[in-house]
Amino acid sequence: MKNKPLALLLASLFSLTARAAEPDVHRYVVTFPQGDRVAYQGDYASVFPDGLPVGVGSGLQFLRKEGDTLVFATVTDRGPNADSPKAGKRESKIFASPGYAPQLMTLRVSGDKAEAVAAKPLHDAQGNITGLPLPEGLIGATNELALNDALQPLPGDRRGLDTEGITPDGKGGYWLCDEYGPFIIHVDANGKILEKHGPQAEQGEQAVAGGLPNIIKWRQPNRGFEGLTRMPDGRIIAAVQSTLDIDGKTKNSARFTRLVSFDPASGKTAMYGYPIDIDRYKKAKDAKIGDIVALDNHRLLLIEQGGDKNNAMRNLVYVVDLRNATDLSRFDKEQPPEFNDASSLNARGITLASKSLLVDLRKLGWQQEKAEGLTIVDKHTIAVINDNDFGLQATLEKPQGDKQEADDYQVDGKGHLTLDGKSVATRIGIKPLEKPQSENDLWVIKLDKPL
Repeated sequence: MKNKPLALLLASLFSLTARAAEPDVHRYVVTFPQGDRVAYQGDYASVFPDGLPVGVGSGLQFLRKEGDTLVFATVTDRGPNADSPKAGKRESKIFASPGYAPQLMTLRVSGDKAEAVAAKPLHDAQGNITGLPLPEGLIGATNELALNDALQPLPGDRRGLDTEGITPDGKGGYWLCDEYGPFIIHVDANGKILEKHGPQAEQGEQAVAGGLPNIIKWRQPNRGFEGLTRMPDGRIIAAVQSTLDIDGKTKNSARFTRLVSFDPASGKTAMYGYPIDIDRYKKAKDAKIGDIVALDNHRLLLIEQGGDKNNAMRNLVYVVDLRNATDLSRFDKEQPPEFNDASSLNARGITLASKSLLVDLRKLGWQQEKAEGLTIVDKHTIAVINDNDFGLQATLEKPQGDKQEADDYQVDGKGHLTLDGKSVATRIGIKPLEKPQSENDLWVIKLDKPL
């Protein structure tokens, strides 16, 4: 009995110590004080009378402090879109606002507010670009059939970008990355495109940009570069979102996804393997990178996420060390390492990057499916943000009998859905996302130990 108070005291002290070690999270919902909305006059305009919400958060970069205000740069993706049934073997996608131009925006965080301001559409000498997929036949084409909300086909766009990451260029502008090409894009402070780099075309191939390793053309559709960062020495590191699918054979078994290094000064490239938590997923392709940010010339932070074997979402921030990682470039011509299991990688002398867990966002209460932006505020603080997908989702209208799923149907490319080869009255509509998925959550996380 005499030991009971001491045991209780020790237990209390342990509990307090454990709680004290937890990261401290400040949660914000991003607002748009300038009234920014995406114009929409389509078939479902009555459901969105004020237009569509802007979907920032595809990338995040801390810029500076102004007194007590934190200032970030962020970028949108390709614009409002929703899933629709296949067209034969092709995937299709509804683009609710086909003329939408991906945008740079500034986030200002102060007190209990996180406000997005100063929207700047991406543009080139021809004007604003769009987020429409590239035409078939080009490296970077996704084999998607782009549709308007009446399910009628839209043309591809050679200038189209699906932007997903942002990092400063050190001169007032930014480097961005994209999921189509996949591309690395240099823009000035106003969003004007200065240069674009993508997989270098080989004989018989056509591309809109080059200078990067050809092998990354095998990215899974819409899983190109999902994040990038500028290292202190000036190199750009871009992360392929998921495993490459080389010749359609490796996405389900590859043990890593690629981190591509590009030196803008020399054009030199290298590639490193980031080891996914392969045993946690049903298939390797289910692992996805959210974003990356440099710690120094050898280390970076990286979000790995995706549904696990039990369909539970994982959102984890890792510290990744590239110091002992093998440059994969010299192995690709013999046989890309994506075809190798762990023992074969070892036998070939291939070492993947090392990693250690920094933060499990789910354990801190993260509810969004994805965390798509990651940045470092200071050595004690990081920030993450989700992409709200412009607040819309697809819905099936007037389903036929027991055919209650969109995948039961096909699109005919002429404005109709078909079932067993016959046109039906069923439609794919769009409706608002529910909260919290419709919101842009920004978390500023005070770590329990310095980076």
